[in-house]
Amino acid sequence: MRPGSRTRLCHRLRSHPAGKSARRSMGERDFIALIDGVHQLVGAPIVLVWDRLNTHVSRRMQALVAERAWLTVFLLPAYSPDLNPVEWVWAHVKRSLANLAVMALDQLEALVRNRLKRLQYRSHTLDGFIAGTGLTLVEQLSP
Repeated sequence: MRPGSRTRLCHRLRSHPAGKSARRSMGERDFIALIDGVHQLVGAPIVLVWDRLNTHVSRRMQALVAERAWLTVFLLPAYSPDLNPVEWVWAHVKRSLANLAVMALDQLEALVRNRLKRLQYRSHTLDGFIAGTGLTLVEQLSP
């Protein structure tokens, strides 16, 4: 969200190869690359509200965040999916995929990308996800 602009969804979907030693989720470098990309896209400071996923709160992530003066991070309380609008995004995407059968992972990936892309600029829907948390966004005025 940006004051005076429409809300939009910035996302990055990554698929990871299967295997015992392969990472099955995004790591700190993946998250910081996404944040750097969003910063380049919006060209403004970012205030990030994050859940307490272990990669979000790791020492490595804290160091990466500290290197970016334009990035401010606030953490949600522990286990509070009701306060996280991303949970609403995924619920919406999953609901749109209900009762679909796919034959391969790449088909599922294409469907998820399509659903996220469709949602990307639906500002009223995204605003609803934020409103659903009960949190309010208040712009602070500089003195």
